Amino acid sequence: MAETTPDSSATAKSSAAAKKKVQKTEAEWRELLTPEQFHVMRQKGTERPFTGALVDTHEDGSYHCGACHAPLFASDTKFDSGCGWPSFWLPQSPGAIDEHEDLSLGRRRIEVTCSTCGAHLGHVFTDGPQPTGLRYCINSASLAFEKK
Repeated sequence: MAETTPDSSATAKSSAAAKKKVQKTEAEWRELLTPEQFHVMRQKGTERPFTGALVDTHEDGSYHCGACHAPLFASDTKFDSGCGWPSFWLPQSPGAIDEHEDLSLGRRRIEVTCSTCGAHLGHVFTDGPQPTGLRYCINSASLAFEKK
């Protein structure tokens, strides 16, 4: 069963109530997620470019974490970057995602994870559109789309 614990850093980030964290065992995640979702979100895998279900989604709505359903991105921040993965220029809220240094491919990248459950989402790059100049390159397998 999932446990929740308050995120003490959320209090430092804002005066809002502490955010609840979702914690499950690897066995619980494996039971909950598809094999592809488990590989991407729990083992930091990557789906092949242009194969994800949400690459060409252009409907109004919101994108949630595929593991814990926390809101991550709004459809009005999605753009076609041509990279083969859903791309966004801004998370839905400042505390929606966490960033981590990733040196796994022999170069420095910034990994983004769901701040609620720690699921691997993708990476953020500095070649996005204004007003942020950021491109959050996110695996479709890490997302669930909810139409407005």
